[in-house]
This record gives sequence, C-alpha cells and structure tokens, in this order.
Amino acid sequence: MKISLNRGWVFKPDNRQAYLTHGQAENIVDLPHDFSVGMRRDPSARTLNSCGFFPGGIAYYEKRFPVNVEWRDKRVFLLFEGVYMNAAVRINQQMAARHPYGYTSFICELTDHLLPGEDNHISLCVNNDASPNSRWYSGSGIYRPVWLIIKDRLSIDNWGVFAYTESLSEQSAAMRVRTRLSNARHAPVDILLRSSLERDGQTVAAAEVSHRITEGSQTELTQLIMVDNPMPWSVDLPNLYILRSELFEDGQLVDSEETTVGLRTISVDASSGFQLNGKPLKMRGGCVHHDCGLLGAAARGDAEERKVMLLKNNGFNAVRCAHNPPSPAFLDACDRLGMLVIDEAFDAWTVEKMAADYAMFFNEWWQRDLASMVLRDRNHPSVVMWSTGNEICERDGRSNGYATARALAAFVRSLDHTRAITNALCGIPEPGQKGGLPAALRPDTDDVWDALTQDFAKPLDVVGYNYMYERYEKDTARHPGRVICGTETFPAKAYETWRETERFTNVIGDFVWTALDYLGEAGIGRVTYQQEDAFCGDYPWHQAYCGDIDICGFKRPQSYYRDCVWGRADNPYIAVYKPQHYGKPVYMKAWGWPDVTDSWTWRGFEGKPIQVDVYSIDDEVELFLNGRSVGRKPCGEAERFTASFDITYEPGTLKAVGHRNGVARAETILTTVGKPAAVRLTAEKARVPATFGALAFVMAEAVDDRGRRVPDAAVTLQFSVSGPGSLLAVGSGDPVSEEAYVGDTRSVHEGRAMVVVKCHGEPGAVTLAARAEGLAAGIAVITVG
Repeated sequence: MKISLNRGWVFKPDNRQAYLTHGQAENIVDLPHDFSVGMRRDPSARTLNSCGFFPGGIAYYEKRFPVNVEWRDKRVFLLFEGVYMNAAVRINQQMAARHPYGYTSFICELTDHLLPGEDNHISLCVNNDASPNSRWYSGSGIYRPVWLIIKDRLSIDNWGVFAYTESLSEQSAAMRVRTRLSNARHAPVDILLRSSLERDGQTVAAAEVSHRITEGSQTELTQLIMVDNPMPWSVDLPNLYILRSELFEDGQLVDSEETTVGLRTISVDASSGFQLNGKPLKMRGGCVHHDCGLLGAAARGDAEERKVMLLKNNGFNAVRCAHNPPSPAFLDACDRLGMLVIDEAFDAWTVEKMAADYAMFFNEWWQRDLASMVLRDRNHPSVVMWSTGNEICERDGRSNGYATARALAAFVRSLDHTRAITNALCGIPEPGQKGGLPAALRPDTDDVWDALTQDFAKPLDVVGYNYMYERYEKDTARHPGRVICGTETFPAKAYETWRETERFTNVIGDFVWTALDYLGEAGIGRVTYQQEDAFCGDYPWHQAYCGDIDICGFKRPQSYYRDCVWGRADNPYIAVYKPQHYGKPVYMKAWGWPDVTDSWTWRGFEGKPIQVDVYSIDDEVELFLNGRSVGRKPCGEAERFTASFDITYEPGTLKAVGHRNGVARAETILTTVGKPAAVRLTAEKARVPATFGALAFVMAEAVDDRGRRVPDAAVTLQFSVSGPGSLLAVGSGDPVSEEAYVGDTRSVHEGRAMVVVKCHGEPGAVTLAARAEGLAAGIAVITVG
C-alpha cells in the first residue's frame, strides 16, 4: 500500500522575515514545496548569481499521521522523492534517516519507531544554509512528493523489480524480470511469484515461479515473459505496458507492485551508432535542469509533463538531465510522450566546484546515491544512458580520478547491464584554474587533452564531449571504436554541431545547453554592448537566458533557427535587432544568441537604420517593407539558413518571402501594432482534472484594439482567481526583472506573461481575471473535472 503524504505539513522557516507574502511562509503547506522561490532575491545572498540570488536557509517540516493498529505486524517506510538538502528525518523524536544529497530519492524505514493506534509525528529538517553549494538554482525544501509505504513482512523490496527486453521482433518479444523479495518473518515461507504484463487492462503474457525463502533473508527470482505481437516503445509510438508483480503465500496475495515498462531494445557502437529497436537514431537533444521555471524547484507532475511536451513540440527527441537525477514525474512523462533520457548522477566527485557542494559527501555517499538513481529509474523505457558525472575535475587523473571512474562505471553495471554509461568531459583547465570553471571549456588543439583523459574515458561506453565538436573528426580517427555524444553544445553553434553529428556515425547525438531556460547561472547567455568579463551577470540577473524555450514556455529565436537546422521549419522567421543598439559593438556570451525579436514595432525609431535577419530553409529570401522589395538574398543550407538585411525602419508591414528554385514558397509577415488596449488570457488547456494540485497554465498578453500582442507594452497586470483554485505562480521571460514569482502582480515582458493556477480538487469553474490600468480586463475560465 502506498499513501500520499503531500497535504498539510507544518512549515517552520528559520528566517520568516525573508519570505514574501502570498502564503510562502504560512504555517501549513502542501508538497511539493520549494521555500527558496518564495524568498526575496538578495544581491548579497551567499548563494551568489549561480543560484540567481535566491537565498537558501534552514527550515523544518512537521506532520502528524494516524498509524493503524493492523500495521503492528507490517513494515512501514517513508519515500522522499527529493529534499534539498541535508535532510534529517525523525519519527516520534527518533532519528530515522539522514540524507545529504538533494537530488536522489531515499527511503527510510519507520517500523521500529511507530506507535500503532496513535497519531505519529514526522519531523524533517532541511539545511541548505551552507553556501554556495550549487552552480545553478537548487531550490530548498521538500520539493518532490513524499509517500508512506506499508508492506507485509514478506514482501517485494522497494525498487526491487527490474524488467528489461531481451529480444524484440514484429512477432514476439522476451522480457526478463528480476524481482527481489524479503522475508522479515521468523520462519521460512513458501511463496508463488506471478509477473503479468498488461495493456489496456488486459493480461497479454505472464510467468510464475515458486520458491522457499528462509527467515530473515532476501532473494532475487528471475522470470522470462514471452509476448506475442508486441507493441514496441519508441519516440514516435511510446507504447507502454503495466508489469504487475504479485506475491502469494498459501494462495493469498501478500504484496504486489505495478511497474510501467516498455518493450524496446537499445544498442550503441561506433559502426552503427545509437540504435533503438534495431534502427539507427540520432539524438536531437537538449540539456535541462530540474527546476520548473516559475515554480522554482517544486516538481509538480503537470509542470514536469509540460516541460517534456514543450521539448517534444519543438523537435527534441532526447534530454540530458543536468546534472542530477530528475523527478520520477519527469521520467514518467518521458515514458508517455516518447523522449530519450540521459540520467545523470553528479556534478562533482571529490574535487569541489563550489565551496559546499557534493564533494563534501562523495566518498561516503556515492554508492548509495548511484544505487538510488539506477534502482529507481532502471525500468523507465525512456532512460537509455546513465551518466556518472559532468565536467568532473578528476578527468585529468588528479585525486585518483581514473580509478574512481572505473569504480563508478562498474557499480552501475552491477545494477543494470542493459544501458550505456557516459560521462560528460570538457577541456583541461590552464594551470591555476579550477576544472569546473567556464575557462576550462576550451577545446584543446594539441594532444594534451587526449593523453590526460584516455584512462578516464576507458570504462565508458559513450564519451561525452562538452563544447568540443571540433574534436569529432580527429578523435574518430584516433579512437576508431569510440562512441561520442555532444553532451553540451553552444546555441550559436547549432549548425556546426549538428552537421558534425550527422557526418559521423559514431557521434550519436547533440545536446544544446540548454533546451529549456532555467533559474540560476544568471545571465550566462546575455548580450551586452559594453564588454563584461564575468561569467554570470550581476544582480538583478537571475535567469540563465540561454534556453531555446524561456522559463514561461515561450519559443525563443534560437529555437526557430534550430527548426531550420533540423529540417522542421516551413515559414521563414524574421529576427529583428533592436534599433537602439544599431552600430554598437556587441558582446555575446558563449551561451548567448543575438539580441533579436520578432517585432516590427519600434516607436521613436522611424527613419533610423535597423538590421533584420531571416532564418529560412529556402535557397533565397526576399524582404518587403510596406509592399516594396528591399532586397533578395541567398539563404538556406548554403548560407547556414540566415540572410541579413540592413534597412531603414518605418512602421507598417515587413514581409519575408522564401523562394525555392525561383518560386515563392512561404512567407512571414510582421506588423506594427497599436498601443495596449486590453488584456487577453489564453489557457493552454480549457479543462483540467478535478485532482488536488492540478495545474492550469495561462498566457497573459497586452493587446491592441485589433487583438495583436504589443511587444513594447510597459504594463503591470494584477490577477485574481475565483472558484476552486488559487494563484500559484506568476512570471515572465524577463531575465532581469526584480519582481517575485509569487504574488498576484507581474509586468509583461515583450507583451506577455505567464500565470499558473493550482486547482483545489473540487469540480467546477475556475475564473482567472487580469486587470491593468486603462486596459480592458481579460478573463479565462478553466473547467475543472
């Protein structure tokens, strides 16, 4: 039995004064809960710009729950999917568990500390006060769900089922199932284990095995399930099955588990590349951090699924979870929607990148944390590769790095032999530089890098290359059996990195940094007009500003360009440079994209010069301003999908026409819009389930009297909700806004903002209203149920 414990926790922060209003420091909170996102960003915060100036801190969570008398002879566990960080769990004032790493799930047994027939008390201390401990926004608190698990003393172990496809054809499939059982009783037991594969509620195949388990012991039983006419899992058709594991004693069911699985095979080698179900597939990948944008680190299922849907809708078929295991909800969504996953464990081993990072705990905890990742996630068909780390400082052999790389790879293989193992390497730092700093990311042009990293790479099935696409050709020749994956690449190098990925069979994928924008690593993608040497931006920068998709889910210019590179684009995209910066020297960070937007509304710049880029797959692009041709230029593959024009701004219409073989094929038009006249609200979904915590994402736009978004609107919106729901978050893609992500007001950025409404679980209609001074109000009605 598995019971959600997400409702009604007493929250006690150490520093209540640091919290903003709107419920972030209330006594009672529901999980998932990130308390950092509800705190005032502080330019003097010890978390620095790496965490976007969001403070950390110490907080306590408490909850009472009834323990049934019948549980006296049961085993009872708490499953924490994620607590950031240094969690100390007490049950009835007895210490039950400590868990320092903020990204791995952990299970603690409560059995010996429970008081059957009474209300029992859980207390959890979160300590995220030692800063800096993260290179990106971590969040703080119990930011993933918590579960109470009740089992018989004869049971299937937690994370004890492991199913994988041994063979697959159109006619049949063979699934191997390994099930770990425990007998905590005081006598041997004869059991029957039945493993059934179900689809659409119907059993399609099953296997049974009998066994005697001695008292106080564990055992693992292996079964083979044969499936006729299987429906494979793939990125295009992510078919799923339910594996039902049932444990019987004397014909009575004593324990059962449901595991979502997929029938699929994966293989990786230098001659064939990556193959899914026997077919070669290049990974069109993106890196993502764990945060959910406006929600901070709180891993709500609807938000996690939305992230995967955004990736899928924008052409990605693979995601790298940087640089830690993701939430189970994220992987569930990848299973359902068909997204390949690189599941990554660590950003640091024994050599720290930040003063208080995971290096403090690595030697004592790495095996437990790796086991948590692999045992929890190994049944997900979406997970195709394990990563033991990112830009590990020990990659050059220091601090016993080669031996550690071998040990981690061997340990992962002992838990799962079916997936490839990778590790993301970058360049070697100059003397005096730390291995994790950006200066270390240069690709070496000599043999030093290869000589120092060869032994580190030996235990890997796939060698991850961060920002080193220039080495693909050289290292393919030097290491004929090496499989390479571009585990991080620059947005502005999308054309070069993808073409190199396509050119070499042994290069299996390209993962841009990043697919989704995120909080922290403030301003690494910024464009400035005065030279700045700093890696991150100063306050109030708090978003990384490097994602194809911004933190609201809005598509950014580089995503439209990537559509051209991946052959997904149809119409041209018009990218307009801001005229106030025309002619100025431009300083763009390595993770940046030119400072462009799809607007033709530049009040006050009439008659001024302006630059326009057009991204197009067509071999020529012609640009028209108010019906007049202002130029026709080559574009398409030969010009790396970009044509540039210098023209004079005048209000009206700007049209780009793509020509192929001399014939006009597609067009895009930008129009000068009027001043803001109204607010328009658009819900992404008109209906959400009547489940507590279900989310509705609503776009808010400032529009003119003809209903067109006003990209230069300087409008602050105030939101209100009526019905069975409440405001959860408000935000925009403005990376330097000083506004909070909690509350009921937000200024638009480029004419729009995003609102997240949380439903309370009752059916009905939730009405969201948005008002701004001098504008007609916007209303959106969301049906719940």
